[in-house]
Amino acid sequence: MALVGRRNGRNFGYGRQLSYAGTQALKDLFGGGHFATVKAHNDRWQAFVRWCRSEEGPGYNDARKIGRQTLLKYAQHLREQIDHGALSIATAQNRLSSVNRTLAALRGDQYVKIPSPSQALGFQRSTIRRIAPQGQDRQLIERIAQELNDQKQHRVCAIMLLARETGMRLREAILADLPRLHREAKQLGRINIQDGTKGGRSGASAPRWIVATELVKNALQIARNCSPNGSRNLLSRDESYLQFLQQVVRPTRDILHNFDLKGFHELRAAYACERYEQITGHLAPVNGGKGYLQDPQLDRTARKQLSIELGHNRVDVASAYIGGRK
Repeated sequence: MALVGRRNGRNFGYGRQLSYAGTQALKDLFGGGHFATVKAHNDRWQAFVRWCRSEEGPGYNDARKIGRQTLLKYAQHLREQIDHGALSIATAQNRLSSVNRTLAALRGDQYVKIPSPSQALGFQRSTIRRIAPQGQDRQLIERIAQELNDQKQHRVCAIMLLARETGMRLREAILADLPRLHREAKQLGRINIQDGTKGGRSGASAPRWIVATELVKNALQIARNCSPNGSRNLLSRDESYLQFLQQVVRPTRDILHNFDLKGFHELRAAYACERYEQITGHLAPVNGGKGYLQDPQLDRTARKQLSIELGHNRVDVASAYIGGRK
């Protein structure tokens, strides 16, 4: 689609809405082809637009106002999401790269960009975990849970237990439909994680069945007990996800750090290591296991199952949680 007006107009001539402008600029950039690439960039651009419109964002609806400081502030937002376990490093870097690409398409130049997304985020991508995840020790989890409850942080305690026992991401634990999961656990002996699934791409909803062990059922019951009145999840009816992160979850980070737990994402990795051992009978590679040498086919089967349970559906991603095949 051609420019709506001259490039020096609102959104560089691509219309009045920032979301629409980015979409059209990407379509122009790729000449109406490369549909999957355009969709990937556009989904990440829309995540940036939602941030711009949020309480944390600058409130812009015109790409002409977006400068490098805006992008650096967005990078800080993504860093916090990584710390909370809501985003992977790779997803955050992809989001910054797509914002760079879309802005260049809108502007017709590359004067406003993040030169190095990895540097801006303060992380380097690593596809293979080399350090055993924190949170594997259940006695440690019990001590953290006790401290959180003593501090009246019951909902954060519930999040921690859901992440450890089911492998949920932070967002998934907060937005989980607790009555549905409780019913599935009771009637089916397994639960299907569907709410709050990863937002790097839209429509990320595929069956994600997790065995409802007694520990899973206990975590669900604890979460239901501290779910606010009238809510199906851990948010009260007048509370946004962002407010909950800022006002409830973020203040508890020091408690986790006092127990040498970096964040909730470590609990997903702890879950993955435990599940690998259950499936194969061997320790996870990052814990010193050599099952990938003794039974390579079983190792591949376990990795495939873990990729499904963790909501990635890419076998290679399992290495970021359990370690690689050395």
